[in-house]
Amino acid sequence: MLSLSKIKWLKSLGQKKYRKQEGLFIAEGDKIVKELLTSSMEVKGIYGTAPWAGDVSFPEGIVPEIITDKELERISSLNSPNQALAVVKIPATNTDSIELKNRFTLVLDNIQDPGNLGTIIRTADWFGICNIVCSPDTAELYNPKVIQATMGSFMRVNVFYTQLEDFFGGIPKDFPVMGALLEGENIFRTNLPTEGIIVTGNESRGISSPIKGFITNRLFIPRGAESTEQPESLNAAVATGIILSNLTNQG
Repeated sequence: MLSLSKIKWLKSLGQKKYRKQEGLFIAEGDKIVKELLTSSMEVKGIYGTAPWAGDVSFPEGIVPEIITDKELERISSLNSPNQALAVVKIPATNTDSIELKNRFTLVLDNIQDPGNLGTIIRTADWFGICNIVCSPDTAELYNPKVIQATMGSFMRVNVFYTQLEDFFGGIPKDFPVMGALLEGENIFRTNLPTEGIIVTGNESRGISSPIKGFITNRLFIPRGAESTEQPESLNAAVATGIILSNLTNQG
């Protein structure tokens, strides 16, 4: 049985302030928690229902705390809690470890919506992107909504936060930097680099002016020929998916 203090502590990890203070985050759901148990991430605690725990093989040193469905509802941030919850250590990251050559790296400039960030991470994972560099004002990776939207991809994609001007100041000279802009070249009709950085901008304002100055390859995603009304813009996650699909499937 969970104590009131344990419930309060677990629920506090739903807030950025306490995640930062404790160096821990919450991940929920049968699929994600099972993946965590076989990942390289450091799991500090597992809370699951008895039927769920009875069907799981736990690594040495990890003993789940058995809780009731009612207790899971109390500690969960989901509308429909799904059998288990894990407390995980936030790993240390350093942009110095990023390899840029012979691959694509994604840069996110002030992506605000947690769902968009989670979907972008999931999409990057699908297309084999290993590293995502985020501006400090981008939504936080360990927000429960982001973790849930990644569907486990946060375990396979490295996400870094840093000042983007500093990051771009350290990349090799003439290294391709791509971004979707209205004045860019049609992405379906231009020769695309085989390595480089892809920049995705804010949902409503796009790529910020300081970051536009680093872009060497301006790309435009045209609307369909049958489209009769001009939408304001593509969703940031959808635009990212289109660009990644074209870049990683060049034949």
